[in-house]
Amino acid sequence: FSSTQWNSSVPGGESDLRGDGVLQRKSPFGSMIEQTCAGTLSFLRRNYTRDLTNVDVAVTGIPLDLATTYRPGARFGPQAIPVVDYGDCWFDPGQPHTVPIAIENYARKIIDQNLFLLSLGGDHYSTYPLLKSHVARHGKSLFFIQFDAHCDTWPDEYPNSMNHGSMFYHTVRKGLIDPETSIQVGIRTFNDDFMGVKILDAEWVHEHSINDVVEEILKRVGNRPTYLAFHIDYLDPTFAPGTGTPICGGLTTAQSISILRRLGSVNYVGMDTVEISPANDQSNIASLAAAAIGYRFLCLLRNKKIIDKSFSFKLKIKILLI
Repeated sequence: FSSTQWNSSVPGGESDLRGDGVLQRKSPFGSMIEQTCAGTLSFLRRNYTRDLTNVDVAVTGIPLDLATTYRPGARFGPQAIPVVDYGDCWFDPGQPHTVPIAIENYARKIIDQNLFLLSLGGDHYSTYPLLKSHVARHGKSLFFIQFDAHCDTWPDEYPNSMNHGSMFYHTVRKGLIDPETSIQVGIRTFNDDFMGVKILDAEWVHEHSINDVVEEILKRVGNRPTYLAFHIDYLDPTFAPGTGTPICGGLTTAQSISILRRLGSVNYVGMDTVEISPANDQSNIASLAAAAIGYRFLCLLRNKKIIDKSFSFKLKIKILLI
């Protein structure tokens, strides 16, 4: 065969930006056709950058599993989802007493620039310093929606302990969230004191409709400043095997997305998706679920910005992963 010039049928196929747009793209806007199995990955293929100019939503990773009580591996969760880097929150695991403040300061550096922060973890303890940073930013306690198999309010008289089963015990006692206007959904482990937080356990959810669940959540938080925490073990292990403390009897991914889609009226100030453990994740099932939940949540923010004219990030809505 004679040598011929290759003609691409793909728009922009001969562009210098073809491939690895996450590194080469100059603007946070736009995309290009790329192989999903190759190249440098990022969440939604957004840019890797520390430039937050004209950005509304930052997505970052919290590679922490020092507080895990069963199967470790959640430190690799952000890499598996995947997430772009500011980079991921840096801390020294050899000095665990410095980790909480490192996460808190890292988050403050981002949200103090009027950005919304979507954090991907990492074990659930990371929600504690993230909440502290958001409360400091807003100057008052927040309302709280937690999707989880565990209540995480087990008594703990050591305020500086790193335990992903007791951080909400400290969260309530320190006034970071208002228990009377907060709710936990999907719970299927119990203790003697839920600290005043309303519980919709998994059995209740299974016995009621999606609309019933949404109604109870909205009655609890209304349109008040709310932080949303999504623990991937909220899902049944069939739909999320890759987590540190799997509990049978949970919800499906489809149920979870349906609930989230109906929570667009909530006044969100922050969100995290945590406890993805790739080492235990057959066929990336939990990682895919976490990515889908994060993506759906970003769609909620976009829709809220377009539909609710009173809602504003103070900047144009764009998504950048840091």
